[in-house]
Formats: sequence, C-alpha cells, structure tokens
Amino acid sequence: MTEATSRRTRLTAVLAILVGGAVGIIGSTQTWLEATVDDGSAVPIPIPGTDALAVVAPLSLAALALALALTIVGRVLRYSFAVIAVALGAGLGWGAFRIASQRPIDAVAGPVTDATGLSGAQGIAGIVTEITATPWPAVTVAASVLIVLGGIVAFATAHRWTSAGRKYRTDRTSGPRDSIDSWDDLSRGEDPTT
Repeated sequence: MTEATSRRTRLTAVLAILVGGAVGIIGSTQTWLEATVDDGSAVPIPIPGTDALAVVAPLSLAALALALALTIVGRVLRYSFAVIAVALGAGLGWGAFRIASQRPIDAVAGPVTDATGLSGAQGIAGIVTEITATPWPAVTVAASVLIVLGGIVAFATAHRWTSAGRKYRTDRTSGPRDSIDSWDDLSRGEDPTT
C-alpha cells in the first residue's frame, strides 16, 4: 500500500467516525418522537433525542473525540480505538433502531410526565394514544453505521497507516535538525549545541 493510499484510508476511517458522531450530536437535539395524549388536547408532545435515548449525546461525543484521537495515536491504540468505535456505533445504532421501530413508552415518559403531571409506566401508557417517529432515529441509525464502518476500516488498515506527524513523535534522532528540535532538546534538559 502506498503512502497516499494509506493516508486516504486513514482519512476515510476518521471522517466516517467524525461525521457519524457529528450527525448523532445534531440528532440528539432534534425531535425524535411525538406522543399524542388523551387529555383533550390535539397537540402532540415533542420528544427530543436526548429524552428518547439518553445515551445518544454521550456516545456521539465519544465518537467525535475518538475520531480526532485516531489521527495522532500509535499503532496499538489505533486497534483499541477502532474496537471502541465499533462498540460505540453498535450501541448507538441499537438504541436508535429500538426507538425507530418499537416507539416504546419509556422513551416518551419524561416529557409526558412534564406535560401532564402523570408518572409511572402504566399511567403514561393509559393516556398516550399514539407515538409517531420522525426521521431522526433512522438518521441516527445511519450515523451509527458510519461509525461502525469507520471503526472496521481503521481496525483492518491500522497497521498500514503512516505514523503521526513530527510534532507527536519522540524518536527523532536522524535527519536534519531545526530550531524546533533545539527547543525540544532544551525542554528535555539536553544541550542542543553538542
């Protein structure tokens, strides 16, 4: 694999995880479900992503951080982070798929309790007549697939990636030296003039 192909593969994996995490964060702020309540009001109660699936924002933020960290870590951590990315994406995808397909009562419980004052799963189930899903749970499932695919690509190709930039390397003993190298030597307590 050439260096250009290695860079493209790294960029593809990192961007897939990054875009998936960003879409997850955006989706967490959007309305995922609308609950119609039998209280005389025809206005449905909007359920944002963070209420429908509490872990959507933390998992998405973790994916964002992981994608950025993948750009600078060494080989061993690349494999670890790739596995974590697959796990994050799978967890996010499973939760969002459950919301999109089942529209469970527990996903609307908080906002319905806030709007009606009624709590408890049976009480809420008794007054909720309909739960409809917006496209956002499905969009979040697609975002989680991106995170999983990015993790798989990272795991499969991590051994071919070029190492991080000069700034992050500590084994710079050969090649021409510049003023940054001299400052780094001084920071480590070494004499750059020898």
